[in-house]
Amino acid sequence: KKSEVSGVMAKADIKPKSMHRAKIWSDDVENLYRFQQAGYRDEVEYKHVKQVDVVECWPETGFIKKLQRRDNTFYYYNKQRECEDKDVPKVKIYVY
Repeated sequence: KKSEVSGVMAKADIKPKSMHRAKIWSDDVENLYRFQQAGYRDEVEYKHVKQVDVVECWPETGFIKKLQRRDNTFYYYNKQRECEDKDVPKVKIYVY
């Protein structure tokens, strides 16, 4: 299984070139915060690991509604903002 995963990773070639931290809150930062809480870098890594095409989002806000962690438990999120101002600098923004 390990070699199969690394083979897929090499094919997909989804390694980020660089990373910086969020300075101000935005919708994108909110969603990255949710991915990182669940143990993923971002949507790219989540879709790759979980082999899903679509991430479930709240239609009203566009924020992520539900994520499956690597241990197959689920995180459920509210429609409202969850990333507080004090948590914004913890969010990593990856550049591909």
